[in-house]
Amino acid sequence: MNETMIVGLLLGSLAAMVPIVLTSVGAAISERAGVVNIGYEGILMLSAFFGAIFAEMFHSGWVGLLGGGALTGLALGAVHGVITVYLKGDHVIPGIGINLIGYGGVAFGILAYWGTAGQHQVPSYAQISPLWMDAFGNSLSPMVPITFIVAALAWWMLFRTPFGLRIRSVGENPEAADALGINVELYRFTAVLIASALAGVAGAYLSVDWLGTVTKTIAAGRGFIALANMVFSGWNPLVALIGGFIFGFFDNLAIYIQNNPWLAGTIPWQFIATLPYIVTLIVVAGIIGRARPPKWDGRPYKRE
Repeated sequence: MNETMIVGLLLGSLAAMVPIVLTSVGAAISERAGVVNIGYEGILMLSAFFGAIFAEMFHSGWVGLLGGGALTGLALGAVHGVITVYLKGDHVIPGIGINLIGYGGVAFGILAYWGTAGQHQVPSYAQISPLWMDAFGNSLSPMVPITFIVAALAWWMLFRTPFGLRIRSVGENPEAADALGINVELYRFTAVLIASALAGVAGAYLSVDWLGTVTKTIAAGRGFIALANMVFSGWNPLVALIGGFIFGFFDNLAIYIQNNPWLAGTIPWQFIATLPYIVTLIVVAGIIGRARPPKWDGRPYKRE
């Protein structure tokens, strides 16, 4: 393997890392506040779809990323937050609903909006331009350094600011936080919105940046992989960078082998494509019994 291939594999792994890390960081913030959301798969799907629509409408990938992606995530997060935080509902069922709406809605939406079945190619004018590109076509998306910055800021916010301390307090002991005058519902709801907005950006990144297309299975399990990465990281945004790169490497490796016929003839890419999910199972199996989530994670808080 020559130097060009190594650079291409590294940059591809960093690109594949972005949606997993952004979603993992958001999920860590939400669960630090005590709110579980398993609907990130659906958020990724719907944000990729609406992100592409906004990007094409305004001829800007950044508008698609923030307008279509973040706003879609915020809307879905608000629904989940109202049900779980204010209505004291179950934390799992709304997430399942979001996932079902995501897969069904996008499959129907591609056909209804673009008139194509199952896939739509996002035009170049609606995609985000790379930060750097070499003569061999290897490129670095501006979202890669932004992802590192987001993870660092999230860690700093959670562990070095009063706002982060309050988020962690309502996830660990909301009764004590409430007794101190902290608005438990407000901080939980805010954490859900932040998490969903980050997942929304991650979803739009898939369509207007990394993959440049919208498909009916564009999330491809990355929402669930992000949840596994969150647990692997111990709900720590900085450690999520490491896990995200590992998952991203295997995710990109399948694409890399598929696009290189001399490798595809030696190693079936279909086998390599299963590696991110196999790694996920191994990680989850390895941390069972050792992972320590916030004490009130997934438990509605009702003031006595």
